Amino acid sequence: MRGQLAGGVYGDVVLAHLAEVGARNAEALARVAAMMLAGIRAGGLMLTGGAGHSLAAVAETFFRAGGLACVRPLHSERLQVFDGAQRATAAEREPGLAAAVFGEVPLSGNDILFVFSTSGINHYPVELAATARAAGVPVVAVTSRAASAAATPRAGTRLYEHATAVLDTLTGPGDVAYPPTAPITASLSTLSNAYLWNQLLAHLHDLAEAEGVTLPRWQSSNTEGGDAANAQYLDVYGTRVPHLGA
Repeated sequence: MRGQLAGGVYGDVVLAHLAEVGARNAEALARVAAMMLAGIRAGGLMLTGGAGHSLAAVAETFFRAGGLACVRPLHSERLQVFDGAQRATAAEREPGLAAAVFGEVPLSGNDILFVFSTSGINHYPVELAATARAAGVPVVAVTSRAASAAATPRAGTRLYEHATAVLDTLTGPGDVAYPPTAPITASLSTLSNAYLWNQLLAHLHDLAEAEGVTLPRWQSSNTEGGDAANAQYLDVYGTRVPHLGA
């Protein structure tokens, strides 16, 4: 009974939180979707980056059924927690890594960078955004202003300070949400990141439909004709997105 009660309460917390995230970011979502459509129409890539558990958000953007084919993830194996959690934490705090990763991308002049980081205080996400802005690439920060304000900026500045647009996950300090009165467990950041990204895809779809634009989108490879439909995009983006390789 107690487990059922906890599950119900946490479910209510999640639903209320995502509703607030959607409402508070409504204007920013519309603006970013318009930026995306302009970039895609001009042949740009949507670059996505993060570190640690924010890589779950990067995975949501890449090679996903119904998702955009013009996404290039920015990644270093050193940032992956499965290959060593302590090493990944150290890499996220290492000055210079972001510039090296970003430097591997041949820019088109129409690309947009999305950086996912709940706290937005470590060197990798902050320097990734700063490096992109210096190169003339618009930056969308998917972060929590509240969590960022409550933490010491190890990189000297915070991610949102370098952003062209901010999508606020509204995640509380420490990235925990349960029990509601004194939270010690149950993250909201991963859910909020996925919700915001898919909100962008929905907005983008409506904009593209209204303007008669066909978006490059993946189909599920587990549906009839999916592999054949995806083959065209593997040809188009294969050389620009090495992560699509066989």
